Amino acid sequence: MAVITQLRKLISQGALQAALLLAVLGCAEAAPLPCVAGVEAERLAAMSPPPPPDPADDDDYRHHLRATAYGWPRRDHWCVWIEPVSAEGPASRWDLAWRQAVEAALISWAGLVPITLVDHQEQAQVLIQRRRPPLRGGRASHGRAELSLVMMRRQGEPQLEPLVTVQISPGQRPEAMQATALHELGHAFGLWGHSKAAGDAMAAVPGASPVLKLSPRDRATFLWLQQQPGLGPAPTP
Repeated sequence: MAVITQLRKLISQGALQAALLLAVLGCAEAAPLPCVAGVEAERLAAMSPPPPPDPADDDDYRHHLRATAYGWPRRDHWCVWIEPVSAEGPASRWDLAWRQAVEAALISWAGLVPITLVDHQEQAQVLIQRRRPPLRGGRASHGRAELSLVMMRRQGEPQLEPLVTVQISPGQRPEAMQATALHELGHAFGLWGHSKAAGDAMAAVPGASPVLKLSPRDRATFLWLQQQPGLGPAPTP
């Protein structure tokens, strides 16, 4: 609780990066090895069946989550890179509003899992891009998360880990951008599935008002996920 309290104090002073670094170790530079598998969120369901429903699941939505063929794409610590924005010029106001919305969403998840902001994409498992996702099937969206499983060499040891690209459209109201980021980061941090309750950040269909905070069901589902085994070893070629 002391870390979270200090984290919130630093956040109020605008020192997001320093606050996140309080809780975690630095992220090591990584060398990519041959890619194992790449998959978009919509195709995860075909890779692994969901866990069987549990009568006690009313307080969460774990039975809607999907794993990959190599296990749950979860981590005990995430390294995150955010696309830099301009602090000067006519577009700086909108750039900074986008950045602030992303930071606010990150803070919500940082209360549940350690997160480090990094300066280089090669250090990160989550890459957050400032752009609107391209049309898919003729449908537009303001946010998208896409998952790949890659072999990385960190500190000399090869390991299988998730690599997630998150696209957040800047063309929204600040509250809508924050809600979009909160949802897509939930996918990035392992919640590859949706809730049916509109009040949850991971709702499949958003409600009338943007969800800016994690609900008790979001938190319970994520904490359940963090207790599951992570990615197993990749098969040898």
